[in-house]
Amino acid sequence: MAKEWKTENIVRDHFNQFSGDLLIEEKQSDNYKIMKLLKGASKSGSGSGFPDFIISFKQESNLIIAVECKASTKFHRYQSVGQMRELVGDTNHISNYAVSGALHYASYLSREFDVIALAVSGVSSDSMLISHFLCLRKEREPEIIFDDKFLTVEDYLHGYYGNPNKVKQDYNALLEYAKELNEKLHLVKVKEDKRSTLISSILIALNNAAFKNSYGSHKSTTGLATNLVNTVLDEFRNAGINGKKLDCIKINLGFILTDKSLSAADQVLKDIIVGINDNIASFVKTHEYFDVLSQLHIEFLRYSNSEKSLGIVLTPPHITELFADLAQVNKSSVVYDNCTGTGGFLISAMKRMIIDAKGNGSKIEEIKAKQLFGAEIQAEIFTLAVSNMYIHQDGKTNIYFDSCFDIVDSIKNKRPNVGFLNPPYRADKKKDICELEFIFNNLECLVDGGTCIAIVPMQCALASQGRNLEFKQKLLEKHTLEAVLSMPNELFADSNTSVVSCVMIFTAHKAHPTGKETFFGYFKDDGFVKRKNRGRIDANGTWTTVKENWLKIFRNRSSVKGISVVQEVSPVMEWCAEAYMETDYSNLSDVHFDDTILNYVTYLHRNRLVGSKLNESLMVNIQTNLVEVQTLFDVKYGVSLELVNLEQCRSTDVCAIPFVSRTDKNNGVSAFVKQIPEISPNLGHTLSVAGSGSVLSTFYQPIPYYSGFHLFVLTPKQDMDEVEMLFFARCISKNSYRFNYGRQANRTLRKLLIPARLSKELRMRMELRFNQYGDLNISPLINKDFSLNH
Repeated sequence: MAKEWKTENIVRDHFNQFSGDLLIEEKQSDNYKIMKLLKGASKSGSGSGFPDFIISFKQESNLIIAVECKASTKFHRYQSVGQMRELVGDTNHISNYAVSGALHYASYLSREFDVIALAVSGVSSDSMLISHFLCLRKEREPEIIFDDKFLTVEDYLHGYYGNPNKVKQDYNALLEYAKELNEKLHLVKVKEDKRSTLISSILIALNNAAFKNSYGSHKSTTGLATNLVNTVLDEFRNAGINGKKLDCIKINLGFILTDKSLSAADQVLKDIIVGINDNIASFVKTHEYFDVLSQLHIEFLRYSNSEKSLGIVLTPPHITELFADLAQVNKSSVVYDNCTGTGGFLISAMKRMIIDAKGNGSKIEEIKAKQLFGAEIQAEIFTLAVSNMYIHQDGKTNIYFDSCFDIVDSIKNKRPNVGFLNPPYRADKKKDICELEFIFNNLECLVDGGTCIAIVPMQCALASQGRNLEFKQKLLEKHTLEAVLSMPNELFADSNTSVVSCVMIFTAHKAHPTGKETFFGYFKDDGFVKRKNRGRIDANGTWTTVKENWLKIFRNRSSVKGISVVQEVSPVMEWCAEAYMETDYSNLSDVHFDDTILNYVTYLHRNRLVGSKLNESLMVNIQTNLVEVQTLFDVKYGVSLELVNLEQCRSTDVCAIPFVSRTDKNNGVSAFVKQIPEISPNLGHTLSVAGSGSVLSTFYQPIPYYSGFHLFVLTPKQDMDEVEMLFFARCISKNSYRFNYGRQANRTLRKLLIPARLSKELRMRMELRFNQYGDLNISPLINKDFSLNH
């Protein structure tokens, strides 16, 4: 390796260009922490070891570059990069290969730092090999990052800050701090609905150099609080916010001056400011267009009911970003949100618009000043929205503190071509404004051909009467319904609500054409999962792939089985994919029917309803066509009783009768009760189907039973034995994906399409399962009077 000094010279010359921003050290370091980490990092396995260069960033103390050089490109890399622990385990590879050596040192340094492992080989700039790997602090696996060339300091930092895994790491750290901060504010008794306002005020004040340099020197909490509020108000005045807007903000900041919870102890407010400066302000600076404030607001309100009465449900950030993608927001867009909330949609739109501006400073200023508009009537939420826009560097003066219904002409003059909204959800269906009316208002403000995207409760899409039907009619008379996307059932779990929602997409001021087919997407699985104390998160890192697939299907208006469908609709029809998607019965397998039979047999054994041996069953021929449920069954509501009014007993008691509810457990039987002579039970040898609750939970009931509300009883119109009944139970329940809390099956069950017949081959396999699971003789139980012999 005699010429390795030539390689080192090339590295040195490149990074010396940026010596004002970097600290470049060779084979040693004056940083005590670095020296301690590299103790024992020798390539031979004993003693200290150092990479050829250790490069530190003056403006980012958490990041370093570890550089290993080799003269010959033959010794650049031993093998493709796999797990770090495999690469650092062989001292021969570490000594001889640049990549292995760089990753070796990174494995030590990444215990306390984020490390870019830089491997360089070759003695000529033209033929040199360069590889970068990002090794995040306390993460075991390296990640290939950047192209195979040297970068500027700005490009290194930009790629580092924008790396998805780095963003995820920082965001997780932010959530941990938010939890800690929330507990601290709870202990000092700052109310949940005031916490976000306090945080946003501190973030704004910390942007003021005088406040940032002086807050630590205040002798009294009262003086510090007064300085904080006055600084925030001055910042808003300087930004052009005056009149009733400023009065509203001043009123909502008043608690900082009067709340004894902040002044009871001398250091409380000061400690909070220090923590926010260290943990939140730095995150906002690093991840410029991440909607931090909305996330904190959700975190603070997760265990509070203070905003439910207002119908406020905050949209998760990944959905606000999805809206910007669906609308194809760009630098020329003018965006209006008539139900601004904390400003999440506007911030996601701003981010997309600024990216499209590609560094054009004057255009970016124009975007912030003239292309983002909002309206918010709730005083406290308005304060948060304005603060949020300020934190993200403007747009704040274009948030109207008014009802969106009173400023239509003012907004029209701004000529918005994109509208986003998540309207207040109605608590009182008689008094509150319906959600579709807010959509109509947003569309009214847009230019001809503008795009409006709204997320609303699923009931709005299903309405066949009342105010929502009126607005469904008005919307189609004046605008075009382009698409409706069914969203995940637990999308708003972090807002502590179970609202099932859908996204509606309209084109403004173009009446819905006759014969127009609307796109319906069944976008139920976004890959997010619930985690204790962290809410719904993209734990498996699948959201980017899921979103790209959704967007591709939407933009191409593709009909994909199980995901999307196109359908001509009218106002009275259901506007959701679940109503029109074709159920794929071809993927039903032995396993599915095995589960159905096993669950049924388990129920019979548990409740001692079985005898000796299964009777011979009639063979039927296969038919592949689909028919409506009402073709094969009489569909009626069962006996509607309340379990609390019935006397419960054991299943083995004389005259015990099952009580079937809308549960998906124990064959639908939630209890056994004593028969009431004057109330006839539902007949046995029928199917019980939940119309709501655990919608479409379907079970074969061999004996008479009572039932709760919204439970259908399906009586076969032709002779069927137990095997056939179980087959149809499974086929009906196969459609459960179409229904949820927001869309129930009470109106649609009769017309549900299911296979017309059980095939001979499948019947034989199902009968075999019966014999495997136990000797059964249940026929004597069917349709007998209620003197049952158990």
